[in-house]
Amino acid sequence: MVGERRDAQADDLRADLREAYERGRRDERATRKRHPVLMTFTFIAAAVGLALMALAAFNGSFTRAGDVVDQNLSVAANRAEPAVRDAASDAGQALRDAGQSAKTEAAEPADTAS
Repeated sequence: MVGERRDAQADDLRADLREAYERGRRDERATRKRHPVLMTFTFIAAAVGLALMALAAFNGSFTRAGDVVDQNLSVAANRAEPAVRDAASDAGQALRDAGQSAKTEAAEPADTAS
């Protein structure tokens, strides 16, 4: 009988400790809410850092890895610049055309009313 009582008390104690542990986890998780955008930027930064570390290991030094990254960024910028310039020019032309169209439409009702 005494052994059964001790077992029951031990089981109650374990259940109480487990419940307190889970309550503490919930409380702590509620105080440390993470912002999804910041976590995304953190993961992106970690991935870039990992890629740079891999480049450094592959090239033998961080200096040579930096040179590789600089060359790739330069090539990407040189290829992207004309595309961006053309897109900006097209957007500007579209805005000018839309402005001319709006002026023409605004002027037409005044002409037909006379």
